[in-house]
Amino acid sequence: MTVHSLKEAAERMDKAIVSLGHEFGGVRTGRASVGILDKVQVEYYGALTPLNQIASVSAPEPQSLVVSPYDRTALNAIEKAIRSADLGFNPSNDGQVIRVPFPPLTEERRKDLVKLCRGYAEETRVAIRNIRRDANDRFKRQEKEHEISQDELRHVEAEIQKATDAHIAEVDELLKRKEAEIMEV
Repeated sequence: MTVHSLKEAAERMDKAIVSLGHEFGGVRTGRASVGILDKVQVEYYGALTPLNQIASVSAPEPQSLVVSPYDRTALNAIEKAIRSADLGFNPSNDGQVIRVPFPPLTEERRKDLVKLCRGYAEETRVAIRNIRRDANDRFKRQEKEHEISQDELRHVEAEIQKATDAHIAEVDELLKRKEAEIMEV
C-alpha cells in the first residue's frame, strides 16, 4: 500500500513539472517558438477552436512563425485570433499562409516575462508541496489506524521529502534555463 502511494505522489509531482514546462513553452523569448500559439483560440464555424487543430504552425527561421491553415477560409479568423491574443504580434496573411514576425524584446518586456516565469515556478513549487502534504496526511491516517508502524511512517515521510526536494530542484533548474533564454539578446 505504501509503495503505491509513494509512486502516486511522485507521479503527481512529475505532472506538475510537465505542466510547468507547458506554461514555459507559452512564454515568449527572443526566438520564435511554435508553443507560443498553443493557447490561441480561433472562432471557426461558430465555435472556439484551438489554433493547432485547424492549422499547422512552423518556425522556418528564428524570428518568425508560419501558420498554414488546413482550410483557407479560416485565414482571416486565424489572423484575427492571433492579433487579439495579446501576445504582441502583428501577423500578416498572403492568401496562403499567415506570417507572424517576432519583434525584438525590450529589456523591460524581458524582465516582465522573467517575473511571469517566476510566478509559474512558484505555483508549481506550491503544488508539489501540497502533494507532499496530502501524501503525508494519508500516511499519518494509516499509522493512526495501525495499517503501518511509526518506523514505516518515518521512512515514507523521508522518501516523500526526498521526492519533493528533487522535484523542487528540477523546477529551479527549469526556471534558471528559461530566465537565461529570455534574457539572451
